[in-house]
Amino acid sequence: MAGHVVPHFHNSAGVPKIFIGAKEFMCVGAEPPYDHPHVFLDMGADHEIVCPYCSTLYVYDSKLHGAQTNPPGALYETPAAA
Repeated sequence: MAGHVVPHFHNSAGVPKIFIGAKEFMCVGAEPPYDHPHVFLDMGADHEIVCPYCSTLYVYDSKLHGAQTNPPGALYETPAAA
């Protein structure tokens, strides 16, 4: 796992389901300051998982790559330090 970056996703739009192109990722809830504890989720052999904090259903879509999402815009990028 140390050989790749783990994408972080958010659900600021409040949609019930987000399709993603990764099976291992972090859910941050909504964007800060409304985020929840950033939790690592691993789908393993499954194709979907529910975040235990915000109840967002994440569904793996093999047509998406890495940090792509549907609906678009759910990738959370950590702000650069000032």
